[in-house]
Amino acid sequence: MLKRVTTAACLVLVAVLTITACSPGRTASTNRILVVDKSFDLKTADPHRDLSATGAIVAKALYSTLMTFDGSDAATPVPSLATAYSTSEDATRFTFKLRHGVVFSDGSALTAADVVFSFERLVRLKSTASRLLAGVVASAPDAFTIVLESKVPNPALPFVLANPALAVVNATVAKNRGDDFLSNAAAGSGPYTLASFSAFSDVVLVANPRYWGQRPFYGRVVVRNMNAETQLTYIASATDQVALDLSPAEAGTLTRNQSVVIKAVASPEVVFLFANNNPQVSSVTPNKHFQNAVRYALDYDSMVQLMGAGAIQATGVTPSTLLGGLPPWTAPRQDIEKARTELAASGLKNPTVNLGFANDQVVSGLPLSALASMVRAELGAAGIVVSLTGSPTSAATGDYTAGGQQMGLWSVAGTSADPNTYLDFLPGRTLGLRAGWAAGSDPSLESLGIQAGTTADLATRSQLLQNVLGRLNEDGPFFPILQPGRTIVATKDITTIDYNPTWSIDLAAVTG
Repeated sequence: MLKRVTTAACLVLVAVLTITACSPGRTASTNRILVVDKSFDLKTADPHRDLSATGAIVAKALYSTLMTFDGSDAATPVPSLATAYSTSEDATRFTFKLRHGVVFSDGSALTAADVVFSFERLVRLKSTASRLLAGVVASAPDAFTIVLESKVPNPALPFVLANPALAVVNATVAKNRGDDFLSNAAAGSGPYTLASFSAFSDVVLVANPRYWGQRPFYGRVVVRNMNAETQLTYIASATDQVALDLSPAEAGTLTRNQSVVIKAVASPEVVFLFANNNPQVSSVTPNKHFQNAVRYALDYDSMVQLMGAGAIQATGVTPSTLLGGLPPWTAPRQDIEKARTELAASGLKNPTVNLGFANDQVVSGLPLSALASMVRAELGAAGIVVSLTGSPTSAATGDYTAGGQQMGLWSVAGTSADPNTYLDFLPGRTLGLRAGWAAGSDPSLESLGIQAGTTADLATRSQLLQNVLGRLNEDGPFFPILQPGRTIVATKDITTIDYNPTWSIDLAAVTG
């Protein structure tokens, strides 16, 4: 039996100064030029070879995907090139109906054969992005139907298909020109075409007159490679310009500048603390009363405040903006007396633990070491002595991945908007093992995780995921702390700009 998947309206993330989030009517392309400053992390214009933040911005503008998200919403995938889709009850077979009348920028028709070619090319290239379609086989029963079959239940697929790395390319052009052609050229059906490309200086885009959707407001876009310090200098006196890399502290220096607007949102990254469940690593940290003491000792509000604009308390190990994310009222609150009571119940006398972290890592402009110091002070107030054992990333990561840290302070961000990534916190899975949480430690939770990760229906799956997160918050050795803030600074002549964690900003949706 096939089930129809429903869509949802545009949602808006928290903003310091809200720039209009969902504009129902957009003016056609103008002669105005939009300038977007971003510190480049891309190496190629080929969407199938790139998973970088900059690459996602560019690919979103040049290409179309089967699925997408509305505005800032990252919880509900909606059709794009597809007009509708259905899924088998076991989430192993997905059928997409393709939109009619779509053409590539050269005027040739886009059909199901282009979709199948694109997905097969992505897998064949064996790039970092290729893992997004691992175990998935594409076929085209007719020119406007695509069937994707997965070896295992894969309810994440509609979310993954919204990633710009799964762009649909012109199969004829790609075949005739060879795999290297798309390294500095484009063959897409997106709202823009590629005028010039440099992975070192800038990428220039022009509006695509053959675009099948609503034409973008800006007729020309220049994405410039620029570090945050230079972005801060330029944005203060520019027009039609966006700066994407300013930290909350840097953006804060512009709050009195009447020529800019600051949008601060919560990023999809989650900063968390853990206590190792392996008694061979520590005789202290596996104690459940000790873990409860840690949970209640943390001053979440102060750490969020330290992180700056846009930061929010994490309600669970999954970002609150994704499917299954927990509401704010479920988040734990500091209660020192309760923490001391739990510590007394643990039977541990003056417990001392080591806290590992990467002392050269910076999260949203704040050194991780600053958060580590706060953790030490807060746990100390409850009677837990913490020794900071931070080390450079390479050394700290090695100890962390080997499961050797008594306690650890780390962050995680998924490669797609699908929440299945965060099921890795469960016992026996990648992140669970790093905290010494072996498979079989909590059979009912592990079973619940399997059910949540394989259910096709979005509403049912969302509830199952929330149940998993609730159990993790109560019984797991992880303590989600916060989601860092992300700031977008735009000149005041820009009236609409959204942030979506899958592609940062949609250039075609920016209006002035």
